[in-house]
This record gives sequence, C-alpha cells and structure tokens, in this order.
Amino acid sequence: MRGTRAAAATGRPVDREWLRRDARDVAPELLGKVLAVGERRGRIVEVEAYVGAIDPGSHAFRGPTPRNATMFGPPGHLYVYLSYGLHACCNVVCGDDGQASAVLLRALAPMEGLEAMALDRPRARRPRDIANGPGKLCQALGITRAHDGADLTTGDLGIRLLDDGTPPPAPGRSTRIGLGVGRGDDLPWRWFVPGDPNLSRPG
Repeated sequence: MRGTRAAAATGRPVDREWLRRDARDVAPELLGKVLAVGERRGRIVEVEAYVGAIDPGSHAFRGPTPRNATMFGPPGHLYVYLSYGLHACCNVVCGDDGQASAVLLRALAPMEGLEAMALDRPRARRPRDIANGPGKLCQALGITRAHDGADLTTGDLGIRLLDDGTPPPAPGRSTRIGLGVGRGDDLPWRWFVPGDPNLSRPG
C-alpha cells in the first residue's frame, strides 16, 4: 500500500440538523465528506439512499424491528447491519425521527491509516480495493455490528462524520446495486464520484 497519497483529514462534525432531511437529498451531498474511525479515515465516493415505508429495498419497509431500530432516528447515528449474516455494512441515518431514512455508504477513498486498513483487508491487492464496497468499507475501518447506533456527530463510539470543506462533486447517478426485482431495483438512488477508482462498480 506504499506510495498511496494520504491526505490530512481535519474538519468539523456534520451537523445533526443538516442530516434531518430525506435520504435522497442528503445522499449526493455526503460525497466528499470524511468518515473517521480513530486513525483511519476515508472520503465518501459512493452512496445509496433508502427511504423507509415507501421503499421495498429498505430494511424498514415493513416497520421497526430490533434489527433496524436505529434507522428510525434520531438522525446523525450509524445504522450497522450484517449482510447475509457475515459482513457489516453501515448507513448514515437521516430524516425526522420515525421516518427510517438512511444512506448506505458503498465506497471510500482511503486517506489515512492505510496500514491499519490493509491489516484488516489482507485480500486487497491495491489501495483501490481496500474500501470499494459496503462490506469492505466496514472491514477497512473496523466497523462492526457493535457500532450500531453510534452518534456520528459526537463520536461517542469513536466514529465521526466530518466536513473538511471539500465541496461535493457533480455526482454520477444510477439505480441501486444488488437488489432483487421488485425491491426498488429500478430506482435511481445511487450517487457516486464519476471516474473515482475506489467505486464498488463503475458508473
């Protein structure tokens, strides 16, 4: 992983009220923000929006359960679930309390802590493979189901969502990835940084 340029990631925590909006509005504006876990930091380059009761692809489509309780608010928390019971994936909770509006973080561009990330992602042959998928992202940053409910605005569990002044890019857009037919697979609720090498899938 040597030779990869690491950028300094300083910034202020994202405001909870800024996140108190529909996930479809927040998602493209999360591109360029920084997710920080201890010394490990990465810039968000790919996201997907999930919108509760109107979205058959959302974990909250059928209402609250112990598994998805964090999705129902308040905004500014991290919803972590296990994909196929194996791989942690994380979402930024948005919207008003009770709306279950959230943004799945699909890919990061690694910035700092690459050595630590590489230890937890031993199969990654290149820096671009460290966090180019929602499960890989969580492995690289050390995020587990135990971090479900972490407050991203206060860093209570060591995870912060930061704005370092980098403006969001003009995003690319597509349908979401990996959803079955009839589960919102036709909704164009994925946004990404065009041409970024760290994307889980090209635009």
